Amino acid sequence: MLLCSPTPGSRSAGWGLLILHLVSPSGRPLDQGFFVRDTLTVAYDLLGKLLVRRVDGEVRWGRLVEVEAYCGPEDRAAHSWRGLTQRTRTMFGPPGRAYVYFIYGIHHCLNFVTRPEGQPQAVLVRALEPGPSVGPCSGPGLVCRSLGIDRSLDGAPLQPPILYVLDDGFRPAAAAVFQTKRIGVDYAGDWSERPWRFCLDSPHLSRPRRRA
Repeated sequence: MLLCSPTPGSRSAGWGLLILHLVSPSGRPLDQGFFVRDTLTVAYDLLGKLLVRRVDGEVRWGRLVEVEAYCGPEDRAAHSWRGLTQRTRTMFGPPGRAYVYFIYGIHHCLNFVTRPEGQPQAVLVRALEPGPSVGPCSGPGLVCRSLGIDRSLDGAPLQPPILYVLDDGFRPAAAAVFQTKRIGVDYAGDWSERPWRFCLDSPHLSRPRRRA
């Protein structure tokens, strides 16, 4: 059984963990109707959901604990503020797709496209509580590195089996949710002050919660 722990030192040690790598967590995949809604509502409702990635026959997943909303084209922190480009084309497309970009020549970042086609908005995945044997996910670059996400997934529908978001019934307590300004968007003027970073109180955040 998956929850049985093998005897330490036995030949079967680690077998249960191997099976977990091959089996997707259970729940309901979020469909396009979830993502077409108001971007701030989508961002809030994503907290506590599971991000699932299948790569090379292995299932990797984590629970969403930190996201940011980008409400272009008016939002000067959004890539789409500068209009339709080769890079931002996915943001202008249909909702419920992955928008993946490369930054600083080092990191990939994963976003979920929201709103109807032609309204270029998205939610950035900033941190996960990693599932079994998944590497650190305390930052958007680490999320993509640990889940094997790169530009090849840009524009991919968020649907099983490759990359999708799962509702497993978990509902965070309202007191565990908090909002702050978005990170690294000081260039956006007044838009940088919008409290559009949504977080669960978790040790896996990209930036720890400030305590009074």
